[in-house]
Amino acid sequence: MRLILALLRQVLKATATAVWVGLVVGVLSFLALRALPGDDAYRVAAARYGHDLVDGHAAAAVRAELAGDAAPGAALWRWLCGLAQGELGVSRVNAEPVAALLAHEAAASLSLAGAALALALLGAVPLGLASGLRPGGAVDRLSLALAAVLRAVPPFVLGLLLMLLMSVQAGVLPVADPSQGGGPWLPALTLALPLAAGAARVLRETVLTVAASPAWAFACSKGLPAPVRWWRHGLRVAVAPLLSWLGVQAVLLVEGVVVVESLFARPGLGHALVHAIFGRDVPVLQGAALALGGGLVLFNLLLESALLLLDPRRRDGEVG
Repeated sequence: MRLILALLRQVLKATATAVWVGLVVGVLSFLALRALPGDDAYRVAAARYGHDLVDGHAAAAVRAELAGDAAPGAALWRWLCGLAQGELGVSRVNAEPVAALLAHEAAASLSLAGAALALALLGAVPLGLASGLRPGGAVDRLSLALAAVLRAVPPFVLGLLLMLLMSVQAGVLPVADPSQGGGPWLPALTLALPLAAGAARVLRETVLTVAASPAWAFACSKGLPAPVRWWRHGLRVAVAPLLSWLGVQAVLLVEGVVVVESLFARPGLGHALVHAIFGRDVPVLQGAALALGGGLVLFNLLLESALLLLDPRRRDGEVG
């Protein structure tokens, strides 16, 4: 019962957070795009017909079409009213419903983020355990060096380096053509490497903390083999701080998705966001930003739920 009540509290908290995130993100996106210099009608026409084909007549036709959105306050109020009814509006560029347009993009972004998290944990868990079990050893020093380098390199630079090494030089994965078998793995690797390096250091510190605790000494006194001790007694305690750290890194993961999707020319919410900015497509921009913010809230909700399952103290509020 305590677990159910704690999960319910987390869901209610996440729902309230999602409402505030939606309002703040939507309003700020609207105001930021409206504040950009230049002719909105010309930008929308260029996004529709291409920069080489747009002319004054096309821009004038779009300007007449957008005349109803001339008053910013009224346009923002209509969007908020539609959002309250579950509607995100219609794209300025292709006249498609924004919800349907972003549904495909969200699936692509989720697959990319999921692949990145899977690769990051696949590399971080063994590296972090090995570093924590032998502090100061070769693996520990290698982990520290990788964390220092990979966390300092911007995602777009790392992506370009991976393109050169794994696609151009080695020919292992295609740069941007999923039909050749590459899927999201090369972009996901760009996101996963810095995440794995940082997660390995966090796990290393938690392994050291667990190994120095009285509970671990008691587990050792029972005469259990080391793999059994870690599986039954140590791993659950060591994973909880790692999940908390991943929740903090979720914002950087969302930022990385935007950069990597644009760099690798992949479909996704980040790619749609960038194109909406260039095309002055306000409804798509608001919808994409809202989806990214909602994904961030959902990711943290899943992590908090996992922490409740792992740590019974959180169910009574003993741990913040």
